[in-house]
Amino acid sequence: MKQVMVVNETLKLPRGKLAAQVAHASVAALLEATADARRRWLEEGMPKVVLRCESEQELLALEAAAERADLPNALIRDAGHTVVAAGTVTCLGIGPASIEAIDALTGELRLV
Repeated sequence: MKQVMVVNETLKLPRGKLAAQVAHASVAALLEATADARRRWLEEGMPKVVLRCESEQELLALEAAAERADLPNALIRDAGHTVVAAGTVTCLGIGPASIEAIDALTGELRLV
């Protein structure tokens, strides 16, 4: 079990903003998971990885792929109070789910 957060690297978010957006994605995707998946992920130490992509379109494509694979996911759109405009897609959380299922979608992406 693991969870990944994929960040829209083209936004070049400041570190604090990036951390907040990743936290939003982690919690929101967790809430989409089944109770069994949440329990197993917690028991395994809540493994998570933060990856990068190069565009909003890539995030949207990953979201669609996660939906097709029936993986819990959450696309994060910023509220627009600080760094980016309201509605800007900042990141996507996927999982918790099996490592194999998540890697099938994100295995080629690079770490932040």
